[in-house]
Amino acid sequence: MNSITLLLLFAFLGLSGLGFTAFLVVTGQSRQERLRIRFQTATEPHVRIRRLETPRLIRQREPERANSATDRAARIFGFEADRPDQYPVQWWAVLLAVLVLARVVVGVAVGIVGNIGWFALPVFWVMVSRTLFGMMANRRRQKLYNQFPDCLSMIVRSVRAGVPLTEAIRIVSKESPQPSADEFSRVAGDLAIGVSIADSLKAMADRNQITEFRFFATALTLQSQTGGRIGETLDNLGGIVRKRMALKARGRALASEARTTALILGCLPLLAAVALYLLNPSYVNILFVDPSGQKILAVAGVMLGIGAFIMRAIIEKALA
Repeated sequence: MNSITLLLLFAFLGLSGLGFTAFLVVTGQSRQERLRIRFQTATEPHVRIRRLETPRLIRQREPERANSATDRAARIFGFEADRPDQYPVQWWAVLLAVLVLARVVVGVAVGIVGNIGWFALPVFWVMVSRTLFGMMANRRRQKLYNQFPDCLSMIVRSVRAGVPLTEAIRIVSKESPQPSADEFSRVAGDLAIGVSIADSLKAMADRNQITEFRFFATALTLQSQTGGRIGETLDNLGGIVRKRMALKARGRALASEARTTALILGCLPLLAAVALYLLNPSYVNILFVDPSGQKILAVAGVMLGIGAFIMRAIIEKALA
């Protein structure tokens, strides 16, 4: 009866984790769809009806989403096969390292709950891989976000000095640090083959999923259609981006108390276990020697991990 109860508990926790992951994915997709609709609504009224047709050989084509079995498997693990540049580590190295870690963790679980623990191997492998690939992509996106105001300032100085906008973007691609240099190099390459600046900047914004890039694309699109001083427009945009960055930094500073509390709550059970082991080792050894103690220790570890994940998600959601 105890084994059946424990099995049902693990099944419930696994289904809850998968359901929460699916909820986060659906929420993120709906948010991106809302941003795309807002961008399209803001730019469509100002788009000229008459456009110059480009030759068929250099006409920009919409990127096709790969649907091969390999690409579908890569998306399951959180890896974007069409964007390998945003990952500093080879994808196969990440998957291999996570597989080894999953084998160790599941080996411990099998020793506690029996052969049923092998079902957790693919779940652990997929979830940890998605987490690592997501962290790599978010780190690169954060670097782009932090470098964006300096790139705008460089464009503003170049335009005010009499440099054309396309040449100013090319200067940014040469003088900016990575990864901004790569992104603006792609924009400069698109402009060199005849792609409009609105389409190239919109592609950059969609590629990186950064709201400020969408602001940049919208501002230049409206300016190219309605006219005006582009230097002043970009200077105001740079000021807005810097204010948003300062507001986010202030929010993280104000949330430092909550993050510290979460860290203390997460470390408190471990510190209490160490203190109890120093005071009475035989009292704590039951958790490692006795089968019932091992099950209790495993359930406690799973619950501690879920609690840490929930606290982190709440803090990050409040700062988003």
